[in-house]
Amino acid sequence: MPQPEARPEIVALLCDANFKLFLETGTWSHRDGRPFTEEERSLVFRATRADLEELKAQHSRYLEYVQAYEEAPEAIQRFLAPFMEQLDEKNLGNAHALMTEDERTEFDRLLGLMIEPARPFTPYAF
Repeated sequence: MPQPEARPEIVALLCDANFKLFLETGTWSHRDGRPFTEEERSLVFRATRADLEELKAQHSRYLEYVQAYEEAPEAIQRFLAPFMEQLDEKNLGNAHALMTEDERTEFDRLLGLMIEPARPFTPYAF
């Protein structure tokens, strides 16, 4: 028997649910405080195991992103150290010139994590 697929509309709604508030009030609401409509509550109650597993997978990927975001300043220092050791004149431009294309891609990823504000948990973004 094939596994049922997660339904994007239900997963998106679950991703936007404020579970802490639900535990406190027993009422479903969005993370911005808006209460769920009757239709939204009905959809949540029809969530399947596949929907919940997809929510869990997306949330796990988001937690990995947050960890990488928080560790980026130290990670970029560790990443740059071998390049800086090779240089007499230690500056970012000279280090960048020593990098391969793959290394530049990783550098850009780490730099992006450092300069961009953290993204909120959003369905199907992680």
